[in-house]
Amino acid sequence: MSAKSTISKEIFAPHDERMLGAVQVKRRTKKKIPFLATGGQGEYLTYICLSVTNKKPAQASITKVKQFGGSASFVRRSQWTLEQLRQVNGIDPHKDSPEFDLLFENAFDQWVASTASEKCTFFQILHHTCQRYLTDKKPEFINCQSKIIGGNSILHSAADSVTSAVQKASQALNERGERLGRAEEKTEDMKNSAQQFAETAHKVPNPC
Repeated sequence: MSAKSTISKEIFAPHDERMLGAVQVKRRTKKKIPFLATGGQGEYLTYICLSVTNKKPAQASITKVKQFGGSASFVRRSQWTLEQLRQVNGIDPHKDSPEFDLLFENAFDQWVASTASEKCTFFQILHHTCQRYLTDKKPEFINCQSKIIGGNSILHSAADSVTSAVQKASQALNERGERLGRAEEKTEDMKNSAQQFAETAHKVPNPC
C-alpha cells in the first residue's frame, strides 16, 4: 500500500473523511537538500493533504500529516478549514516548479513538493475543491500555470475519459442487443421452418 493510501486509511477514514489529494513536501531553505528518508533519529516526512467530510454539509480541510523516522504510522498535525485558506502561490507561472506557498488566516507556509508534477496535480485538485465547496470568498491563486486553473486540468481529462468509457460501454451494449435480436429472429425463423416441415411431412401419404 502506498503512503498516500495509508494516510487516507489511517488518518481520514476513522473520522469519516475522504482524502481528495496529497503532496509530499519539505520546507523551503536557501540550500536545497534532498528529501529525508524515513530512517534515522529526528527525520520525518511531511504531507499536505486535502480532505472532505462524508456527512452533509461537506466540510473540506487541509491537514499537515507527518511520518517520523523509524515509524510506519502517520500523525495528524496542523489542520485548517478550506475557508481559512487565503492564498495559493505557485511561485512561477511560466515553468514547472515544485515550490509553492500557502497563506492561511493564522499561518504562512513555504514548501517544496517532491516533484513539480505532484504539485501541479495537487493544485488542480485544490482549485477544483475550492470551486465546488466554497460558495463565498474563495482563495486567490497567483503565479500559477494556466493548466492548473484552466480548462485542461486532469480533472476535466478524467471526466472526459469517464464519459468516453460510458459511451463505449453503451455502444457495446447496443451492439450486443442488436446481435441478440438478430439471433432471436433467426431462432424464430428456424422454429417456424421446422414446424412447416413437420406439417408438410405429416400430410405426405405413407407409400406402404
